[in-house]
Amino acid sequence: MQFYISNIEKNTKENDAFRRVVATGQHAQVVLMAIPPGGEIGQEVHEITDQFFRVEGGEGTVIVDGQEHAISDGSAFLVEAGMQHNVINTSPNTTLRLYTIYAPPHHTKGVVHATKAEANADTDDHIG
Repeated sequence: MQFYISNIEKNTKENDAFRRVVATGQHAQVVLMAIPPGGEIGQEVHEITDQFFRVEGGEGTVIVDGQEHAISDGSAFLVEAGMQHNVINTSPNTTLRLYTIYAPPHHTKGVVHATKAEANADTDDHIG
């Protein structure tokens, strides 16, 4: 059993890793993300996992099932399991910083991927 407490806003703003899993429970997982200018998560669908996002800095676009929505500091959104989605940093020189909560957990406990390329190369990362 793991207890997690933090200043999530501060930690998210200080995170420079593309993906940093900071807490994994039996039914949910907290992940910090930093998407570089012009970068994106990439189109994806989680068949059994809901995903909540909260933006803590930067600007971007979230595309959910083909519909685009502008996001910025303070934006929050929930992508339900089975929905195709992508998060894109539209800023030319500011990192998009956010945290996401997966339910159930989706990534290997404690994993850190410095870049999207590193995340894509880690074929053993997904647990759900």
